[in-house]
Amino acid sequence: MKRILTYLAFAILGIGIGGYSALAMAGLLPGDRRTGGPIEINKWYGDFAMGSEDASPYFRARIARHGLLALANTEAVYFTRTVDDTGRPFTEGCSYRLSGGTMPARWWSVTLYDAENFLPDNVDNALSFDASRAEAQSNEDGTWSAIISDEEPGEEGGWISSKASGNFDLTFRLYVPDDGVLDRPEEMIDAPSVERIACAGGAS
Repeated sequence: MKRILTYLAFAILGIGIGGYSALAMAGLLPGDRRTGGPIEINKWYGDFAMGSEDASPYFRARIARHGLLALANTEAVYFTRTVDDTGRPFTEGCSYRLSGGTMPARWWSVTLYDAENFLPDNVDNALSFDASRAEAQSNEDGTWSAIISDEEPGEEGGWISSKASGNFDLTFRLYVPDDGVLDRPEEMIDAPSVERIACAGGAS
């Protein structure tokens, strides 16, 4: 009887560990909001297996969980970021400056998603910043910037609305990436920085 109970305990333990690891790899645990990936550039994480036949069943489940319609990596590559330049999580109560320069792709965009992996429920019509908007307001050296905040900033330039987003994240997409990006992403992509400017109530 004691041996049977021992086998049963190990079986239950194995099922528990296996189930937890499967949920974690598929992105189904509470609070797991980003796709992650082995490529890290300036706190942006990506995985070029997204949208390809090389993606594992777990990774495909993770993509489906996050509601992404992933294109082949020759058509688009994706990066997700959840923290500012100092490593603090993004939150609706703070404002940020998103800035960058020329990107190695035919077109690119940065889009904000809320804590539930959806576009925030607001009517500001300002949930994304892209190559065309950057070109329209870029500096002489090709650099650009946009403000992320829950209210439209008074200064001129781009704006991404974080209203009703809670603890949000950002998705950076490069469409039709230049030759070499898939082989040398860290060398070719100068991913945007995200500087925290201020927070409501003077929070540090």
